[in-house]
Amino acid sequence: MSELDNFLGWVKSRQRDAEVAIHNGDEGPRLATWSHNEPVSVLGAWFSATGWDEVDRMFHRLAASFSGCASYEYDIVAAEVSGDLAYTVGYEHTSATVDGEPRQYTLRVTNVYRREDGDWKVVHRHAEPPPNGSSG
Repeated sequence: MSELDNFLGWVKSRQRDAEVAIHNGDEGPRLATWSHNEPVSVLGAWFSATGWDEVDRMFHRLAASFSGCASYEYDIVAAEVSGDLAYTVGYEHTSATVDGEPRQYTLRVTNVYRREDGDWKVVHRHAEPPPNGSSG
């Protein structure tokens, strides 16, 4: 199995499980998949944060707004591994309750990862709605 295949296996299992968990109101698994070492950053669809303290607070805030994840899919358009750095680009399709209201939405997402002590950790996330007319 190639380095890219191993990495994508991690994305499609551990990171996917963390995303489902936060959409069910549990930030713990997402916190575990993120690096706590600087630099870390999020340019999010709803909130942005720089530095671990801000990112941690933001994930707790996000989890408090989510519940009832009915579905989550990350359609990866591109991915690569180069040494201890990697990235993914794709579209997240989510159906969950947000602040008490059922919602379905798609986000265009880029994640950057760093290998730390042999394990992949997310260090940057950029998420936004796709341009009008694009559904991913």
